[in-house]
Amino acid sequence: MLYYLLYPLREYFFVFNVFRYITFRAAFAGVTAFLITVIFAPPVIKRLQALKIGESIRREHCPGLYDLHKTKEGTPTMGGILILLGIGLSTVLWADIKNSFVLLALMVLLWLGGIGFLDDYKKLTSRSKSGRRGLNKRTKLLTQAVAGFIIALFLYINPATSSMLEMPFFKELAINMGIFYIPFVILVITASSNAVNLTDGLDGLATGCIVLTAVAFAGMSYVTGHAQFASYLGIYHLPAAGELTVFCAAIAGAGLGFLWYNSYPASIFMGDTGALALGGAIGTVAVFVKKEIILLLVGGIFVVEALSVLLQIISFRSTGKRIFKIAPLHHHFEMCGWAEPKVTVRFWIIAIILMLLSFATLKLR
Repeated sequence: MLYYLLYPLREYFFVFNVFRYITFRAAFAGVTAFLITVIFAPPVIKRLQALKIGESIRREHCPGLYDLHKTKEGTPTMGGILILLGIGLSTVLWADIKNSFVLLALMVLLWLGGIGFLDDYKKLTSRSKSGRRGLNKRTKLLTQAVAGFIIALFLYINPATSSMLEMPFFKELAINMGIFYIPFVILVITASSNAVNLTDGLDGLATGCIVLTAVAFAGMSYVTGHAQFASYLGIYHLPAAGELTVFCAAIAGAGLGFLWYNSYPASIFMGDTGALALGGAIGTVAVFVKKEIILLLVGGIFVVEALSVLLQIISFRSTGKRIFKIAPLHHHFEMCGWAEPKVTVRFWIIAIILMLLSFATLKLR
């Protein structure tokens, strides 16, 4: 919005010329998202407390884990509303709101945030009833897949994009997936959304990892949209994708603002409202900038967390034995005696290393 309001004034005041630069707008998008989240957090937390919208810790899942987390009972949840507010307002203010990639990324964010909100709400309202918690798994997957299908169809029929799958480490190697690119994109966005949701189990864990992933994709979006950088690095060039840098910066800023209150001991949890939305948004950016494979690396923490759950289920159903003491993986380390802050910080350290390695893949071709 500010881009269209203030950039035309450059003809009268040269200083407004800075609004043409994505880097300038991305930096302020991050700061704006941070401030919005930090400023609105206290009244939102108080309101959630007044409405008794708090986390419920279930003892039957794992008594040992319940003993570790019982002090979190009643902590306000559904804080993802704050993150969506920060990202949404900041992106509208600082990004080119006519850019199709930005609009679709916001659509996915809000759509999956809405699904997460319904899931959180159902969990809260069904506690004293039949014991059913949250949305039906099939319903949740189907509604997530709808968002993925819209993105996939847009990319498939848009002449400015392609169904090519870019391979890291190789300049000339890309796989034309054809019609199969549609289910592939649906899988990426749905899996990314659920992987972040599974990671959101410790104070600040998912939030910190999302911030680092968003920073990585902000950089990748920028070089993808920059003709000279894309040519030099030998990566897919898509001019309009550069504007996603602003969107990713807003995610990082809102994440940092939320982390201010979500760090240990957390004053608020994001819930599915935030986790599903953030995971889906990152997955969407990854397919837009043709970095689906690199998403496995930069989002390695989310991948491992999701795999730990999958392997646990397969092992128990096939052999009756569990690979981990409890899944997802972060809870396994808790049950091994690691303090919660230690697990979180060590996962952050790994996420930082993975982020740096992901940047290295752009040059190692």
